[in-house]
Amino acid sequence: MPAVVSDVGVSTPGTPSFEEFVASRGDALWRSAWLLTGDGHLAEDLVQAALAKAWPHFDRTGPGFEAYVRRVMFTTYAAWWRRRWNGERPTAELPERSAEVADLDGRRDLVAALAQLPKGQRAVVVLRWFEDLTEAQAAQTLGVSVGTVKSQSARALRSLRSLLDPKEPGDDRPA
Repeated sequence: MPAVVSDVGVSTPGTPSFEEFVASRGDALWRSAWLLTGDGHLAEDLVQAALAKAWPHFDRTGPGFEAYVRRVMFTTYAAWWRRRWNGERPTAELPERSAEVADLDGRRDLVAALAQLPKGQRAVVVLRWFEDLTEAQAAQTLGVSVGTVKSQSARALRSLRSLLDPKEPGDDRPA
């Protein structure tokens, strides 16, 4: 079958175009970016920056394009982290709330705890437990060893436990 030429490149029949990829996987990419940044607008910027960087390689990466985009997204996030001030930003508008969320306090606490983790640990947590990647897949996405993913996971989970439940075992004092 002949190749189809669109304004973003060549796609063969049965292979999704770049637009179809973005339409089908954009929400999942945004969700990962939101978990990394903790801010909806920054998440949109991060996804857009990652897609813009990855787009020229769309035809060459084949079925691994999503993994490639995620790798670009995580490295871009790390670069932003190094360059930007990460303090609080005042805002006149409160974030939108979804009516479907049953435990807003728990979710808010989790996002706040994630924000306190170092960038490497946060990236590992997002990939392993929110994106449901294996240790090997997370290591490949981040460009680190499986051992690094394991150690970062252990440290992150220990930190999250202490942040989310600061009461020590055997401690009868209120938290």
